Amino acid sequence: MAHEPLTQEDVLLEGFLALDAPEGFRAELVEGEIVVSPPPDGDHEDYINRIMKQVIRRSRTDMDFSGNKGLKLRSGGACPKNHVIPDGTFAPSELRLYRGADSWMPCDGVAMVLEVTSTKPEADRETKRRCYARGGVPLYLLVDRETAQITVFSDPQDDDYREHRTLPFGKPLALPEPFAFDLETGDLL
Repeated sequence: MAHEPLTQEDVLLEGFLALDAPEGFRAELVEGEIVVSPPPDGDHEDYINRIMKQVIRRSRTDMDFSGNKGLKLRSGGACPKNHVIPDGTFAPSELRLYRGADSWMPCDGVAMVLEVTSTKPEADRETKRRCYARGGVPLYLLVDRETAQITVFSDPQDDDYREHRTLPFGKPLALPEPFAFDLETGDLL
C-alpha cells in the first residue's frame, strides 16, 4: 500500500501535537514556530481576573469564560494551522462551546479572546493579532502592560482587524456587542 509522503507542514504539526511541555508551561504553534511559554506572573493573572469578572457580570449577553483554551486557527501561506492558547476566551453561554470540546477546538462561536502581554509582547501585539483576525475571531482584547494601554480590535478581515480603539489604563473602554458595556480599567493601574 503506497502512502503519500508527509509535507513539512504535516511533520511540524505532528511534532507539535506530540510535544509534552513541562508542567505549568504552555506550547503553541504560531505561524510555523513552536513557542513554549513559562507560567505567568501574578500581575498577569490579576489583569485577566479583573477583566473576566467584569465581562461575566456586565455583558449584555451571558458569557462563559475559559482560561488557556487551545484554539485551532487558520494560518497563512504554507504554515500549518495555528494552535494558539489565549489567556482568556469568551463565548456566549447559550452555545456551551466548551462542553465536550477537544483540547484544541475550532474558534467558531468564540466572541472574544484576551491576551495580556508577558515575556514576548510583540507576539501578542502583532503575530497573535493576525492569527486571531485570520481565524475570524470577532474581538481581540489586548492588555499591554509595557505601554499601560488596553486595545479592543474588531472587524476581522483577512490578516488583520480593520478597526481598533486604544486607551490608557484608567479610561473606560467601550466593548461592542455582544458585550455592550464600558470596561473599567482603573484597577489595572
